Amino acid sequence: MTLVANKSVAVVDYGMGNLRSVSQAVMAVAEGTGYEVIVTSKPEDVRRAERIVLPGQGAMRDCMFELQASGLKEAVLEAAANKPLMGVCVGMQMLLDHSEEQDTPGLGLIPGQVRRFQLEGRLQPDGSRFKVPQMGWNQVSQQAPGGQRHPIWGEVPDNAYFYFVHSFYVQPTAVAHSAGLADYGGVFTAAVARDNIFATQFHPEKSAAHGLALYRNFLHWNP
Repeated sequence: MTLVANKSVAVVDYGMGNLRSVSQAVMAVAEGTGYEVIVTSKPEDVRRAERIVLPGQGAMRDCMFELQASGLKEAVLEAAANKPLMGVCVGMQMLLDHSEEQDTPGLGLIPGQVRRFQLEGRLQPDGSRFKVPQMGWNQVSQQAPGGQRHPIWGEVPDNAYFYFVHSFYVQPTAVAHSAGLADYGGVFTAAVARDNIFATQFHPEKSAAHGLALYRNFLHWNP
């Protein structure tokens, strides 16, 4: 059995996350903080950890299936009830009620739906066609309709660029749960937050200094 220190961050390994990049980024910002960062597929580690990072990539249905099959789903739900939890990419989409991608139920932690970009035939301002998935850098506004700026943004400037790879986007039921906005053929929610949960559609681990800042701020966030 793995013994996990009280001051630990568990990166959940259910077989579908960008684990190497995510864990290396979290380890880099954890240096000198006293936090131990573990990549784990064990529910007991998730239950013992002080903070949780839930990555995800690929199809949401596959991610939900693997989370259940790995035995980690209940541990993640328990952690989400009272521990700081950060979701990344599909790890964010899984937090909502339902996805249009293969008609997939989510974890139901944040009310809302996951929608597919409908951009066929539309042109960008430079005359090129919108491509799905959106793949590349995009600006994120922290002045979300939810109102107050989320503390995890910290020193990151408003409208900073982050790296996205996605064909689907989240649509929270309550605007208060939207913590960041981006524009790709229309404004969409790029970050969500509720109580002790914060999550991003973009990849902080692929977003240079601003992305690392978000992981660093997550370690010091006391919701």
